[in-house]
Amino acid sequence: MLDGDVIKDAGFTGSGCCISKASASLLTDAVKGQTKAEVKVLFDKVHDMVTTGKQQGDVGKLAVFAGVHKYPARVKCAILAWHAVMAALEGRQEPVSTESEQN
Repeated sequence: MLDGDVIKDAGFTGSGCCISKASASLLTDAVKGQTKAEVKVLFDKVHDMVTTGKQQGDVGKLAVFAGVHKYPARVKCAILAWHAVMAALEGRQEPVSTESEQN
């Protein structure tokens, strides 16, 4: 739920592997109270972290996903919810996919 440019509440309903559900859960906590611009910056940090293992700045509890880069098949699991939140913030209606995701 947005209040202007600020995310007041976030949640998810879905099924998937443990990594995707944990990532979605931590995402909902991380984005609350953030602006769209702040979430984009966080998305970039998380995306870089799960694809390279390099942590750029403070990502809080999301740091637990730094090791995912060692398992390319799981990178998509960790980043899917992040693509979904970015699509929602951009107002995109089409389904979100990580199929073009580079590992």
